[in-house]
Amino acid sequence: MVTPRRAATGGATPALIAGVRAALVTLSIALGGVLGLIGVLSVHTARKIVTPANRVADTKILNLDTAAQTITLSRTPDTELPGRYGLFTTGTASYIKLGSVLAEDDHSVKRKLLTHIGPASQLAPDAAFSGWYYDKPEELHIPFTPELIGSAVGPCPAWLFPAALPSDTWVIQVHGRGTNRAECLRAVPLFHGLGMTTLVVSYRNDGEAPRSRTGTYTLGATEWRDVDAALGFARRRGARHVILMGWSMGGAIALQVDLNSAHRDLIAGLILESPVIDWRVVLDYQAKLSRLPGPVKGLAIGALQSEWATPVTRTGTPIPFDRLDVVARAAELRHPVLILHSDDDGFVPSDASHELAVRRPDLVEMQVFEVARHTKLWNYDQDRWSESIRSWLDRHGLIPAREGAGS
Repeated sequence: MVTPRRAATGGATPALIAGVRAALVTLSIALGGVLGLIGVLSVHTARKIVTPANRVADTKILNLDTAAQTITLSRTPDTELPGRYGLFTTGTASYIKLGSVLAEDDHSVKRKLLTHIGPASQLAPDAAFSGWYYDKPEELHIPFTPELIGSAVGPCPAWLFPAALPSDTWVIQVHGRGTNRAECLRAVPLFHGLGMTTLVVSYRNDGEAPRSRTGTYTLGATEWRDVDAALGFARRRGARHVILMGWSMGGAIALQVDLNSAHRDLIAGLILESPVIDWRVVLDYQAKLSRLPGPVKGLAIGALQSEWATPVTRTGTPIPFDRLDVVARAAELRHPVLILHSDDDGFVPSDASHELAVRRPDLVEMQVFEVARHTKLWNYDQDRWSESIRSWLDRHGLIPAREGAGS
């Protein structure tokens, strides 16, 4: 009986056995620590996805020449773009408009100032580059009225830009994640010039509309109800044809309105600028940009769509990623869609937009841009952007007839 026991232990000494046990314990603790860290990172990532955040500085002001009215910024894929843009700053001014690129090198870009900056002005170095351009409705010099649209969370502020002549064709614009209504102002002059009334809306948790119980985004799954309330508002004010225009996450919201609204008969079409069509594509892209480990991304998405994880993700309800995937739901679309998206978007990849156009060529038209970055297509090429929308509206008979036209 002694021989088999020795064979089983392989001649291991007590010290060796103790060492192996200690190594296994250490390995188990280390593994537990790694898994715990992955779990913490996953929860942090999940919360970051759904939590409204303040604007983050993405460039630096390197030089301000008030005599020449120029500004030099650190070079980024956005600050080097041709066109007109805006810059969020702190100091003497909170927002300034930027014109064309005057000079550049490997590290910096000098641009023309389109907002006058006085010689005594002081601007902090950290700044955020923006495609907004206009940041107040008064800057458009188009008559408007502030409105409140009743929704389940409370009154949501909106700007109403009536058509110059009575019109039953409206455009309802929906801004994106982490922004507010001002993002949409660029498009108002185009629609106004075509004889359309424009309603620029807010939605829960965007910093202007009321806060929901949790104060977090549901990536379009509940926000669409606030825009649906705006459809009801438009109907009561005489709208008979409504084009929904969504920017970035506003595109996801507009699509959910189109798929779920009780006012679907009112919708005449959708215009989507740099839209989110499938959140999982976007989150996968963002995870790769951030070099986030695959398991962290997977667990974060899993947590967001699970009922059991809502107390830690603070969403209050699971995120229905399948329902938000409009590529998978392409057969349910009923209205014409124009997608404006850049293959060089840099934030929301255009893959799902291309796929939706392939799935529904009968309804979906895609205008593909290059070089332009996320929601900055108007800034980069205003003429092409405007003509793409104008010609699409014309082909679908959505431009209101004007009295005396053709006479």
